[in-house]
Amino acid sequence: MHEAETGTERASLLSYGHYYTAYNAVLFYERKKLNLKTREDIRNIAIIAHVDHGKTTLVNELLKQSDTLPEHMHLEDRALDSNAIERERGITILSKNTAVQYGKTKINILDTPGHADFGGEVERIMKMVDGVLLVVDAYEGTMPQTRFVLKKALEQHLTPIVVINKIDRPGARPEEVVDEVLELFIELGADDEQLEFPVVYTSAVNGTSSLDSDPATQEHTMNYLFDTIVKTIPAPLDNSDEPLQFQVAMLDYNDYVGRIGIGRIFRGSIHLGDNVSVLKLDGTHKNFRVTKIFGFFGLKRVEVDSAKAGDLIAVSGMEDIFVGETVTPVDHPDALPILRIDEPTLQMTFLANDSPFAGQEGTEVTARKLEDRLKSQLHTDVSLRVEDTDLPSAWIVSGRGELHLSILVEEMRREGFELQLSRPEVIYKDIDGVTCEPFESVQIDTPNEYVGSVIDSMSQRKGEMKNMETTDNGQTRLTFLAPARGLIGYSTEFMSQTGGYGIMNHTFAKYLPVIKNWTPGRRTGALVSINQGTATTYSLQSVEDRGTLFVDAGVQVYEGMIVGESSREQDIGVNVTKGKNLTNTRAAGKDHAAAIRTPKSLSLEESIEFLNEDEYCEVTPKSIRLRKKILNTSARMKAAKRAKVAAKDDK
Repeated sequence: MHEAETGTERASLLSYGHYYTAYNAVLFYERKKLNLKTREDIRNIAIIAHVDHGKTTLVNELLKQSDTLPEHMHLEDRALDSNAIERERGITILSKNTAVQYGKTKINILDTPGHADFGGEVERIMKMVDGVLLVVDAYEGTMPQTRFVLKKALEQHLTPIVVINKIDRPGARPEEVVDEVLELFIELGADDEQLEFPVVYTSAVNGTSSLDSDPATQEHTMNYLFDTIVKTIPAPLDNSDEPLQFQVAMLDYNDYVGRIGIGRIFRGSIHLGDNVSVLKLDGTHKNFRVTKIFGFFGLKRVEVDSAKAGDLIAVSGMEDIFVGETVTPVDHPDALPILRIDEPTLQMTFLANDSPFAGQEGTEVTARKLEDRLKSQLHTDVSLRVEDTDLPSAWIVSGRGELHLSILVEEMRREGFELQLSRPEVIYKDIDGVTCEPFESVQIDTPNEYVGSVIDSMSQRKGEMKNMETTDNGQTRLTFLAPARGLIGYSTEFMSQTGGYGIMNHTFAKYLPVIKNWTPGRRTGALVSINQGTATTYSLQSVEDRGTLFVDAGVQVYEGMIVGESSREQDIGVNVTKGKNLTNTRAAGKDHAAAIRTPKSLSLEESIEFLNEDEYCEVTPKSIRLRKKILNTSARMKAAKRAKVAAKDDK
């Protein structure tokens, strides 16, 4: 603890560097000694958790049961997940701001994504708040993303409240889960104050809470949680009489007011019409006039004339501002430290669509439009990287994982884009002269009968088992440390292995030296169309014994398009457009109606996982197709022979 008794020590503690970390535990524990002024009418919190542990549902209940919304207003489930993809998939992709009124206290709430692929969102939010609600499923307990989000919160020395959710779930084990959470806090290096976290037990879906682990004590109120927030989470400092420091943590765009910077005022105040300066990431300054200021209340942004230290606001008027930049008075430029975001670990090549069917289903088909769209994504997605290549119609796009990149692709196809994607590749790093690759912590929950096959498949993918726990309900939890490139394409195989009953979660762990003389990838070949036309039932019947079909009768195909997965290791060229020859001679016996097995339908993620190095995934607003990079059959065979010769020469 700091012993800041003198005026000099107090000034040092309140230096600019501490304003950025001033909202950490150390300063809050000392604020009474320092006699600092705080804003007791505000609390700033983030809700963090593993995927599907109930964050967004909990926010819904806090909105419903606070003094925020009109009594007659109907609030739909997961109201903050306004994005269509979020609602379809049941996940939070983008962080959301809201605020509720509880008595005399305004509680600013930030709902964060639970998936590690959107960790950039979580990291930025940690800078804007003074405390976190760590939501943990009363049955599942701590999961990989629980570790990830909690680690980010503890690194910022935020004050935690643990919420054990789904207390009414069959098989709930709240007391054991609290012990798991405590062990995780200790393992992640929490300080003594953070280890004294309060626990609130809830059933967000039912709108109940209590301070007791017994489900029978649950009451239809969220007041237990509200009271704990007001009592436990530190109030922000009120240093509004000092020069302005406002840092942008998120970006939005509006057709009427242009780009909007969302963040927290760490110091000072801001007023409508103020002339201020943006301290750019490259060290330059740009001045602008504040045209709009928005506060957050309920599900709405509310225009305000001014805001001061501790407020979470959105500001417009600055056309050229990015995440991490600081807004200050023109005559007092004092930048906050740039937000540190974990680097991408996975990359793919995005190309303009050049297949025979290009331009038939989309409206945005040119390379120029594709480039503009990818570059515009950088304005709001700080975890994304876009690099030019030697080809004018191709770009290397790097992100935090397959889900991160596939969500971007899904958004683009819904906007009318056509594009092609290469096989995902991990990003290597040179660390102290050693080439390293990303490794992930993998947690698998599976019925006991599938444990052997899971361990065997993870071993083949160079996964090292770190722990195995068997529960009384016939389930086993396996923990592995595995190279990220070994996990590409594994989820589909895993679901088949476990009959759909297995649950796999993984998150980035660390970089380790590259595993040499090992090339993971699909072990089977592809069924590749050798001509263009319409697939027929007659021809598909003759092909289905050679593997698993991806197309049905009536589907348009082209030469080089992948129409199925081969049962062998090598690719097989097939004709799926051949029709049955008609004759005047009737066959002896009864005619039989032609029938084929239902083809396997691949999702976008499954299609990307399926790819080999010589293949692309073609994505349009209406279709997802797999194809070879070289479409012409003879040219592809010649290229394969040259590759074999080159490989022999290298040996």
